[in-house]
Amino acid sequence: MALTREQMAMRVARELEDGFYVNLGIGIPTLVANYVPDDIDVMLQSENGLLGMGRFPTEDELDPDMINAGKQTVTARSGAAIFSSAESFAMIRGGHVDLTVLGAFEIDQHGNIASWMIPGKLIKGMGGAMDLVAGAENIICTMTHASKHGESKLLEQCNLPLTGAGCINRVLTDLAYLEIEDGAFVLKERAPGVSVEEIKAKTAGRLVVPEHVPEMTFAP
Repeated sequence: MALTREQMAMRVARELEDGFYVNLGIGIPTLVANYVPDDIDVMLQSENGLLGMGRFPTEDELDPDMINAGKQTVTARSGAAIFSSAESFAMIRGGHVDLTVLGAFEIDQHGNIASWMIPGKLIKGMGGAMDLVAGAENIICTMTHASKHGESKLLEQCNLPLTGAGCINRVLTDLAYLEIEDGAFVLKERAPGVSVEEIKAKTAGRLVVPEHVPEMTFAP
């Protein structure tokens, strides 16, 4: 069965390490803030100028002025800092973010990402994604494996305008966790109950399948 958005966020949270500074993009990545393991300390960064972003607020904690880059209301953890977006982008462009989690419309087997424009559709636009893919070496993309019409989003070559070229090496979809190596998607884990055959059928790009592909777990 395909992963839920929450399960995808839980799986990404396993990639967090103690002391990391982490930027969470719009969409599924924002949910990662709710699943940071209790035994590690990470600082979540938002490009609108917040370092130390916390989980989503309860109704009693709601502050309409405390938002992330996607204009969602958030909390701030102890020790958080609020500053200008110029300083926030200086942090991103200077390579001071240890891990970036982004959404995407398309990823191809060469590590190219398209995440900001679909011709004829009104979407949020580029935001800080271009800066993030240029300033970070450690990026995880989260996305559905295929569109609602069943068309693969893991391609031989991106069709949409690129956000960045050759910058993605890890992808988590609702079906699988994959790494991009030597011009191919390498299947590392599959969602519980999802077969290798289904993943093959929904991957348009070159796919390398090891002899054993374990089912995904969500515990740290």
